[in-house]
Amino acid sequence: MVNKTTYYVFEILEKAAAAKTRAEKITLLKNHSNNWAMKDVLRGTFDDAVQWNLPDGKPPYEPAEDRSHPSNLSQHNKKFAYFIPNGPGAKMPAVKREKIFLDILETVHPKDAELLVGMINKKMPIKGITKKLVQEAFPDLILR
Repeated sequence: MVNKTTYYVFEILEKAAAAKTRAEKITLLKNHSNNWAMKDVLRGTFDDAVQWNLPDGKPPYEPAEDRSHPSNLSQHNKKFAYFIPNGPGAKMPAVKREKIFLDILETVHPKDAELLVGMINKKMPIKGITKKLVQEAFPDLILR
């Protein structure tokens, strides 16, 4: 059996959502507390203090092949700063900022791309992962 040490964000969240009890869900999330991409997605989705300087809705992008995506969210989550008002991308033309976002969507696993689209629209696409659950697992993650 292969011991997998690196998980996609969607894998962690789907596994937590499928857990039978709330305590198991919280434990699964906490077990991946060192995954900053996951925590950034959760905060970006559920924290009302985080706003996105990107158009609402589903962007026009071509998802990566399910088996041949060249990157993962852990390689891109630092770029999220470009997408918030007052972030480093605030002064760049909207088309350039949106192109950076589209490039991320098109190179990560399609299910992680869905998480990002949900994040900018403040909607978690994985049922069973709620703001309250995230606040219980990571009390200092969501400011409001």
